[in-house]
Amino acid sequence: METLAIGFSKNKLLRERENSFLSLINENQEKLYRIAYSYVKNKDDALDIVQETVYKAYLSYHKVKKIQYENTWLTKILINTSIDFIKKNKKVVTTDIKLIENTSHFNNDNLQQKVEIKEAIDKLNEKQKTVIILRFYEDMKLEEIAKILESPVSTIKSILYRALNEMNINLKE
Repeated sequence: METLAIGFSKNKLLRERENSFLSLINENQEKLYRIAYSYVKNKDDALDIVQETVYKAYLSYHKVKKIQYENTWLTKILINTSIDFIKKNKKVVTTDIKLIENTSHFNNDNLQQKVEIKEAIDKLNEKQKTVIILRFYEDMKLEEIAKILESPVSTIKSILYRALNEMNINLKE
């Protein structure tokens, strides 16, 4: 009888973990897609990246120790999956103008400015692009970005300011 009780409690724990995982994915599905799309600029590729991310996350969900780190953990998997996808497919990725249009940080009245910003972002390296996307398009705090990229906040600030400086130089050209 004791074995039956242990088996039942394990099944209950597994169901609770699966429900928790499903909730995490459901709450973040739009964000995951947006970030993936910002990397690959293709609907189908972005969906593939999200699917791969969910699969990888499901396999290692048991490793998440604290629930407050789930979003950071999931976003990190997505970013790494996106970068791996780009490297594997050796695609030249350009920033989508719709991404720029959908953000409130830029003046939506000037199409030329949007195009110039898009081109300036495209010239950044992967880490700089990631910081810009997470900071301005996903509206994340520097501390959140630092957790995702496993870097000190001061490093993220340096990357951000360097990226903005490079974009400024490119925009002046």
